[in-house]
Amino acid sequence: MIYRDDITNLKTDIDEKVGQKIIVKGTSGRSKIFEKEATIEKTYPNLFVVRYDENNRNVTYSYTDILTRTVEVKVFDGQSYNPLIPPQEETKKVRNL
Repeated sequence: MIYRDDITNLKTDIDEKVGQKIIVKGTSGRSKIFEKEATIEKTYPNLFVVRYDENNRNVTYSYTDILTRTVEVKVFDGQSYNPLIPPQEETKKVRNL
């Protein structure tokens, strides 16, 4: 479940990273996965804008896209790219016999 505080915290994190290089990973339909370098351009109350490096095109994403893991974002910290939000831990289902 996504709470209002989660969105507010994520927006604050992205606000602090405006101008930084990122890698955006997501799907573009029919099991096609893309991974592109971009720059965070602007933030708004419900979405943020990134500019893809390869074609100089602006694309918007909502904060819930990241929280629901529809889109993964990795931020460049000067040496390497790190996930904006930590990877989700997989839980094993326990079957009772």
